[in-house]
Amino acid sequence: MGFLYVLIIVAFILSLWAQFRVKGTFNKWAKVENTTGMTGYDVARRMLDLNGLHDVPIEPVRGALSDHYDPIHRVVRLSEPVYYERSISAVSVASHEVGHAIQHKEHYPMLVLRHRIFPVVNFASGIAPFLILGGFIFNAFNLIGLGIIFFSVTVAFQLITLPVEFNASNRARDIIVQEGFIQREEERGVGKVLNAAALTYVAAALISLLELIRYIAIFTSNRE
Repeated sequence: MGFLYVLIIVAFILSLWAQFRVKGTFNKWAKVENTTGMTGYDVARRMLDLNGLHDVPIEPVRGALSDHYDPIHRVVRLSEPVYYERSISAVSVASHEVGHAIQHKEHYPMLVLRHRIFPVVNFASGIAPFLILGGFIFNAFNLIGLGIIFFSVTVAFQLITLPVEFNASNRARDIIVQEGFIQREEERGVGKVLNAAALTYVAAALISLLELIRYIAIFTSNRE
């Protein structure tokens, strides 16, 4: 059990590092303007139209890295630094969110599965630290059964979310390169922004899985 605690602490540190990295990477490439001069909105609109999603609107929202695709209202929401700016970061994030809209249109299996099992819940990529906090609360009040249920659901959500996120990023990168929204030499920056964001989901999935294993181990030990 002690080794498992060490792994959870390591995973927690990884999650903090992932959050730091995604913000640092975004800020770094937010200072680099793309050569086409297209804003995040421009890229998102062009991608949506190219895929026949003319009726999907794009809305600016406040906050940093608050970008998301809303499958219920079918709208792409971009944070103001992404919506209005012409940076590599803006293009990367905007195209990723449109990737989700394209998945929705094409009924991408993992996205469909996520919507059916979790029609309302949509955990942010920065949930990992809160998973650790939840684990401490369940443990403090000896809510072992509830902890198993909570982390079972969380693991299921995260394992379904990972391929959804990676697929959206792959779609985004392929389209913006093929359509000339970025130049080949800018693809490295796009990859760094998208990979940094993906790492936060990996960290959350790892923490969820380790916490689930820990609660199952506690439950088994108590029964014995």
